[in-house]
Amino acid sequence: MATEIRVPTLGESVTEATIAQWFKKPGDAVNADEPLVELETDKVTVEVPAPVSGKLDSIDVKEGETVEVGTLLGSIAAGAAAVPAAAAAPAAKAVPAAAAETVEVLVPTAGESVTEAEVGEWSVKVGDVVKADDILVELETDKAAQEVPSPVAGTVVEIAQATGATVEPGNLLCKIAKGEGAVVSAAAPAVAAPAASAPSLSGISMPAAPSAAKMMAEKGLSADQVAGSGKRGQVLKGDVLAAVAAGVSAAPAASPAPVAIRAASAPTDEVREERVRMTKLRQTIARRLKDAQNSAAMLTTYNEVDMKPIMDLRKQYKDIFEKKHGVKLGFMGFFTKAITHALKEIPAVNAEIDGTDIIYKNYAHIGVAVGTPKGLVVPVVRDADQMSIAEIEKEIGNLGRKGRDGKLSMADMQGGTFTVSNGGVYGSLMSSPILNSPQSGILGMHKIQERPVAINGQVEIRPMMYLALSYDHRIVDGKEAVTFLVRVKESLEDPQRLILDL
Repeated sequence: MATEIRVPTLGESVTEATIAQWFKKPGDAVNADEPLVELETDKVTVEVPAPVSGKLDSIDVKEGETVEVGTLLGSIAAGAAAVPAAAAAPAAKAVPAAAAETVEVLVPTAGESVTEAEVGEWSVKVGDVVKADDILVELETDKAAQEVPSPVAGTVVEIAQATGATVEPGNLLCKIAKGEGAVVSAAAPAVAAPAASAPSLSGISMPAAPSAAKMMAEKGLSADQVAGSGKRGQVLKGDVLAAVAAGVSAAPAASPAPVAIRAASAPTDEVREERVRMTKLRQTIARRLKDAQNSAAMLTTYNEVDMKPIMDLRKQYKDIFEKKHGVKLGFMGFFTKAITHALKEIPAVNAEIDGTDIIYKNYAHIGVAVGTPKGLVVPVVRDADQMSIAEIEKEIGNLGRKGRDGKLSMADMQGGTFTVSNGGVYGSLMSSPILNSPQSGILGMHKIQERPVAINGQVEIRPMMYLALSYDHRIVDGKEAVTFLVRVKESLEDPQRLILDL
């Protein structure tokens, strides 16, 4: 009896996919849970595993065709057992490991709505001895990066997933034999085996970047001749170019050809480029920013705020504030409180569109955009309207540290109702922020710059900041947007109305 293979549920709001690649052909033996076909949606790439062991009987949908959830993809004939992995590769028989207990390291649950991750760089290789809580590998999801620690002390005996592979929660990542005396399997795992033609990579903890390895082979250099500047000592293409420029070279040939010398002194553009695959986080950032532009009727209104009252207030209270609360008094606490006050008056800026409905949020979860080495993330200060300035400063400081250290959880970045983006920390004088969909408003802060302004008929030099409010014009009218920004300006220029929260 044949077992049907159908398109699985692909996630909320995803109704169709494209057949990207079949890994098997009719007549091939398959094992249960072995990937059969890869589907591409507008959000993720999904591998469909074999529901049972047997022989692939038929393929009903060809590569490149579009299918819907539940569509029949093919069938597996029962009774034709697949060749067991042990029989297919007798050389993989393991050397006895003195009865060492083997612990499987699985892909952890990454959080609500996250169903897959991409395997990043491995920090270990087969045969390495690890301690409990040593970092084994980094997983990248479409929202954050997550380090997977070793659950026990022991020896890595198998690495099941290659760098770049897509995995789901519960998938096997590697196996660790508990204790320091475990013997590694005699089979060399395909994941860890470098290409025979690649340069020697001994002495570094990470293999050279593909482009760097290619250039080292062309120049006749070995890895120990090039100092790596990448993560954990990885050799990058720029490192090879720097080594060549510094005069490092292979042993001279008997009769070097003039043509070869000219080629080495004038490298082509191709060898000076480096192609790096976008992380899932970066892909998601790019997609969501573009989706926000495509779906919202986005408009931006501008104003400026005199920062002198707040700067004077900070100077007056900063020592008392830090002594009392254990955190420095910054600008974000004032801005967040000013925003929450304005949101109460103009609730449309704190709302979102869901189909033909408008959802008004009777709470203020303020997202604070933070730039990290992995990309832009937006951790959320929850119920900021119920917090004091001191509590806001503490929470923003905590979220900022977690963001820089790559420790933000899914819960830290979900549920925001309004976002603040501070481009001023990088020197931006003016910009138009892009909405963080499905939110209807985002406030852009900018650089504080001294400028001449008219104060009570007199020209004075004041520390001024431009403010920009981008909003979804489908739900927020121009009058509401301008009023909201004016209320924020008024609160900041008269911070006595906020000082009670100190």
